[in-house]
Amino acid sequence: MRLKPSFRFAIYAAFAVLLLTGAGWLVADWQKDISSDEFWQQSVAYLLMVHGGAAMVTLLLLGALIPVHLRRGWRARRNRVSGSVMTTFNAILIVTAFGLYYLGSETLRPWMSWIHIAAGFSVALWLPVHIFLGRRELR
Repeated sequence: MRLKPSFRFAIYAAFAVLLLTGAGWLVADWQKDISSDEFWQQSVAYLLMVHGGAAMVTLLLLGALIPVHLRRGWRARRNRVSGSVMTTFNAILIVTAFGLYYLGSETLRPWMSWIHIAAGFSVALWLPVHIFLGRRELR
């Protein structure tokens, strides 16, 4: 279920921006706690803003991916396991992002944050696997 090049590029670009801003946020957040430099505090805010904007674009792309890729792949019985893993990781990211943004609980927030970070890096590691397996199946 190969995607059109422009759509594929948009998804790859959105995921890349999310990975870079998420990883950058982790570094900046860690640095702001050990450094009194205002640069890190400003970086945290800026990276989080860009990350949130990229997440909104990614939600649109994921929604568009359902009818053109996910449903067609499922019906054709192709790449179901790795596609299900991708869908699960993305669902976890959406739920935990919602929790981080809307839940004010100081008890749940650290858990949501770590789960979100783990799922984000998992998507970054699993996406190339999903692509590789899908392309291998097409041959």
